[in-house]
Amino acid sequence: MPDSGASRASIPNETQAAVPKTEPAARVMRRTGLLVTFVLGGLTATPPLAMDMYLPALPQVTGALNAPAATVQLTLTACLAGMALGQLVVGPMSDRWGRRRPLLIGLAVYVVATALCAFAPTVEALVAFRLAQGLAGAAGIVIARAVVRDLYDGIAMARFFSTLMLISGVAPIIAPLIGGQILRVTDWRGVFVVLTVVGALLAGLVWARLPETLAPADRHEGGVGEALRSMRGLLADRAFAGYMLTGGFSFAALFAYIAASPFVIQEIYGASPQTFSLLFGLNSIGLVIVGQINGKVLVGRVSLDAVLTAGLGVVVLAASALLLMSTGVFGEVGLVPVAAALFVLMSAMGVTLPNTQTLALLRTKQSAGSASALLGTSSFLIGAVVSPLVGVAGENTAVPMAVVQLAAALVASACFVGMCRPWHRRTSGQGRVSVEGAGS
Repeated sequence: MPDSGASRASIPNETQAAVPKTEPAARVMRRTGLLVTFVLGGLTATPPLAMDMYLPALPQVTGALNAPAATVQLTLTACLAGMALGQLVVGPMSDRWGRRRPLLIGLAVYVVATALCAFAPTVEALVAFRLAQGLAGAAGIVIARAVVRDLYDGIAMARFFSTLMLISGVAPIIAPLIGGQILRVTDWRGVFVVLTVVGALLAGLVWARLPETLAPADRHEGGVGEALRSMRGLLADRAFAGYMLTGGFSFAALFAYIAASPFVIQEIYGASPQTFSLLFGLNSIGLVIVGQINGKVLVGRVSLDAVLTAGLGVVVLAASALLLMSTGVFGEVGLVPVAAALFVLMSAMGVTLPNTQTLALLRTKQSAGSASALLGTSSFLIGAVVSPLVGVAGENTAVPMAVVQLAAALVASACFVGMCRPWHRRTSGQGRVSVEGAGS
């Protein structure tokens, strides 16, 4: 629940000391800090691994399963929708039973579902198995964010999210490259075999090394009703809801790229799966670099809201350029300018995504699992709705991708300006930030 239901709420100052929140959490981090960081990074890498390693194989799947491109793209949508809905279940569960048990169960089911994907006989079966994969994989996403909220507050949380982006950002860099190389020696089914092995290794590491971060005294005893009340309270906080929607629609612009780029780059511009993988990796490097600039340079020196404003502006400009190029305003353009605009758009996600998560989670000191679930579910559901839209005009035009990206970026900006109202913030002399109208 938000800290209070009053029309004015307080959140920790972005510039306060970067220390763990609680004494038990501090002991945990002193004992296993670096390893826990890498484990959480691995958990947040679950979505890009499940999505991006499979991307170079999408055109191949259309032929192997004799299915149209729009239907094959539903395998992405199903996985994304599963990750969205699964978070609504796993997040409140982790608030009640702790982080470790729901996480281990989710990872075990994820491994089984991923193995089944490798043996899917039809595209319909693959869609169903991908849905199960997403539902189970949601555990890693939502609980990783909740663990960060258990351990950190204020500026420390913002910096830790940027660190996670560095670790998890390696996944989209190497995943398509690995996927492209796997396709040299086997078919698309081999990609899921590799994903199964990776999931099993991560589950073993969590079992052996990730400690519980939510003390029994901090857990909720209530059931479904308590979880729903907690979520309703979070959604009643206008700023939390604003940051949630800002992040969700920013993610939609990102996912439009993920869903459409294999066809745009390979089918329209004639690139090979290996070239596509290389370009995808370069875009992810841009995201990681900007994310590190955000965490190491900007956080603590520049307001998170100001950085978020700049990031959204860059996304809007890059999406606008893509739309102009795809509609022929600049004449016939080649792969290089399109790839450059996509690089700028992806790089800007290095400030928009971690900062929306941080600013939203700063609104609540309790129910971190439920808050994390709402953030993740909104992003993945919006992305799942976007996925089919990028293919409505067929495989021979990039216009739908550009239209969806620009529309999503504009809606994200409107939610940020209209609901978060960052100009209402002012810093008091006691080192806290007051938020006008929170929860109203």
